[in-house]
Amino acid sequence: MTTDFFDIDSALSEEERAVRDSVRRFVDERVLPIIGQHYIDGHFPLELVPELGKLGVFGANLPEEYGCAGLNNVAYGLIMQELERGDSGVRSFASVQGALAMYPIYAFGSEEQKRRYLPKMAAGEIIGCFGLTEPDYGSNPSGMITMARRQADGTWILNGAKMWITNGSTAQIAVVWAKTDGDPEDKSIRGFIVPRGTRGFTSKDQKGKLSLRASDTSELVFQDVHLPADALLPESGGLKSPLMCLTQARYGIAWGAVGAAMACYEEALSYAKTRVMFDKPIAGFQIQQVRLAEMLTEIVKGQLVSLHLGRLKDAGRYTPQQVSLAKRNNVSMATDIAREARRLLGANGILAEYAAMRHMANLESVYTYEGTHDVHSLILGQAVTGINAFK
Repeated sequence: MTTDFFDIDSALSEEERAVRDSVRRFVDERVLPIIGQHYIDGHFPLELVPELGKLGVFGANLPEEYGCAGLNNVAYGLIMQELERGDSGVRSFASVQGALAMYPIYAFGSEEQKRRYLPKMAAGEIIGCFGLTEPDYGSNPSGMITMARRQADGTWILNGAKMWITNGSTAQIAVVWAKTDGDPEDKSIRGFIVPRGTRGFTSKDQKGKLSLRASDTSELVFQDVHLPADALLPESGGLKSPLMCLTQARYGIAWGAVGAAMACYEEALSYAKTRVMFDKPIAGFQIQQVRLAEMLTEIVKGQLVSLHLGRLKDAGRYTPQQVSLAKRNNVSMATDIAREARRLLGANGILAEYAAMRHMANLESVYTYEGTHDVHSLILGQAVTGINAFK
C-alpha cells in the first residue's frame, strides 16, 4: 500500500501480516460499500457483527481457552487499524466489545463468569458495553455518583446513570462501574455485569449526533436495579480497575487512528492524481504535493509509534503513560490529516461517497473519548515532571 513508506511489513511476522490482510479484505468487501449510507442513516451495521465474530476480532488478544483468537498485541492493533480504516464506529464497536466489556470480565471476573460470557462475546452472540462515564463526570470518573448498595443477603441494588455509552442500546450485558457501601470489605469502586432486561435498567439512544453516526451511543439508567451476588466482578476494586480497561481501549485507538489517517491519505492521493485542473492533475501542483508529503510523514510516525508500543506491550514493558502518548499523538495526527484530505478534495470532499469528511467528523469524537487530548497532555506532563496538575 502507498502508506507503507518505511516498509513496516518487513517488521511484522507472517501471522501478523495474515491477520491484517484478512481484516483488510473484510473492510474492503463488507464495510466500505455500505458504511457511507449507514453513516447518513445514523445507525450501526449490526449485520456485520456475526461476520466480525467469525473473523475473530472481538477480544482477539485474549486467550484461546475462552474462545478468543489468542493473538499478540501487534496483531490486535493491526485489526483495529484496519477496522478504523473503514469507519471509527466499526472500530469503536470492536474496541468496546473486546477491551471494555470482555477484558474486565477476563481480568476481574470469576472463572464461571469468564466461561459463561467470553466465548459467546468472542463469537458476537452476546454484545457488551462499558458503563463508566456519567452525565456530570467524564474526565473525572472518580466523582461518579452511581451507587451499588450491598444487601444483607449479599445481593446488590444499583442506582445511577451512565452517558455516551457505545453499544448501549444493542448490548445484552453492560459492565457497569459503581461506588459501593455497606460491608466494610467492599472496595470503593466495583464492576458489575448487568444483563439487559433486568428490572429498572433502561437505555436511550443519544440523538442529534454529527459524529460517529454509524455507531450506537446511548444513556443507561439504573433505578433500584436488583442484582444477584454473582453480578459482581469479584477481583475489581478501586478506580484502577476501570482505568486498566481504558488503557486497553486506548491502545487499540492509537492503532485505529492510524487506519483512519491512511484511508484519508490514500483517497486524497488517488484523487489528486486523477483530478485535472489547469490542464494537469492537481498532484502536480506544489501546494498539493506538500499536503501529501506532510500527511505521509505523520502517518509513518504514527505507524512506528504504534508498532513499538505493541512490541513493548507484548514484552510486558509498556506503561499507561506510553499509551497516552500514542493515543494523543495518533488521534491528533489523524484529525489533521482528515481535514487536509477533505480540503484537497474540494467540493467533492463533503460527499458521503468520499471518506474524508466522515472520518474528519468521527475523529472529533475519538479526540475526546477515552481521555480527551488535554487530559492525556496532563498525564504526560505528570509523567515527565512528577507534578500532578489535575488539581
